[in-house]
Amino acid sequence: HVLKCCQKVLAWVPVVFIALVVAWSYYAYVVELCVFTISSTAEKVVYLVVFHLSFFMFVWSYWKTIFTSPASPSNEFCLSKADKEQYEKEERPESQQEILRKAAKDLPIYTTTASRAIRYCDRCQLIKPDRCHHCSACDICVLKMDHHCPWVNNCVGFSNYKFFLLFLMYSLLYCLFVAATVLQYFIKFWTNTHAKFHVLFLFFVAAMFFISILSLFSYHCWLVAKNRSTIETFRAPTFRNGPDKNGFSLGCSKNLREVFGDEKKYWLLPIFTSLGDGCNFPTRLVLMDPEQLTVSSQNEPAKSSGANQSFPTRPLSESQNRLLTSDSQWVEGGPEEENVKQGAKKHIIVSLES
Repeated sequence: HVLKCCQKVLAWVPVVFIALVVAWSYYAYVVELCVFTISSTAEKVVYLVVFHLSFFMFVWSYWKTIFTSPASPSNEFCLSKADKEQYEKEERPESQQEILRKAAKDLPIYTTTASRAIRYCDRCQLIKPDRCHHCSACDICVLKMDHHCPWVNNCVGFSNYKFFLLFLMYSLLYCLFVAATVLQYFIKFWTNTHAKFHVLFLFFVAAMFFISILSLFSYHCWLVAKNRSTIETFRAPTFRNGPDKNGFSLGCSKNLREVFGDEKKYWLLPIFTSLGDGCNFPTRLVLMDPEQLTVSSQNEPAKSSGANQSFPTRPLSESQNRLLTSDSQWVEGGPEEENVKQGAKKHIIVSLES
């Protein structure tokens, strides 16, 4: 218990460090630069207005990233009491997987582990939705988990990924503005000995953070365009026909809207506008056998997942899992269905996306 308390306290050290650096930069810019160094009143006013605007947006987005709780799977993904007891009694992995398959048959799950097993968290005792992973630091399963960030002491996932992107963007603009406006006074720092240290150090800190954040922000912009998480970049999600790193990509425009929402007026504000519920995601491909996809698309066209579908794809209670069902259950006997199967074998359906 003491060790866990110490770990929780130490986890806030990076956040406190960033807070102290930001507080010092505020003092150095407003007091040492604008008040004591800049002589032009018009220049002071312009600098202070733009500075406070970027500072406010930076702090707001940083605050939301830190204190927005990671979203966890709903109770629908938890095993029932009977299934949980039966699962714990079973010793064979095959029997345990059979229990999970029955429990997951009506859930909107289209990905499995690399070994084709159902993704189950023994720690949280729930079936993992697509793109959900267990965070060892937070000790919970996080929806669309990207990574655990020590600089915000929080998991970056479905609930706060937009805030994290805005935090990177506004911190980048904040550092760029500070470095650009301080540069001329940094070059002439020797003319004002009182502000020499703060002006000198402020430029170095702003430039250093700008360079480091630029690479991180560029990387996450690329992830958004591809609709991938950091975890999925290193380990592609596995669908029925194998791993597919672009399985959730719907095109750059739709990928962007999935994170930032449909209303562009809210894109630059740290307000939650991401589309979907975090448990169910539209897929570029429904990776199934052609015969299965053809039959299901003819009989149940509304249940197919594609680029034109809305967010989320459907309520969880109406979702049907076509991935985890055994092959014998896809199509059940009938001459008409057999003809469909034979015709479907001649075609390979590559994508549902227009």
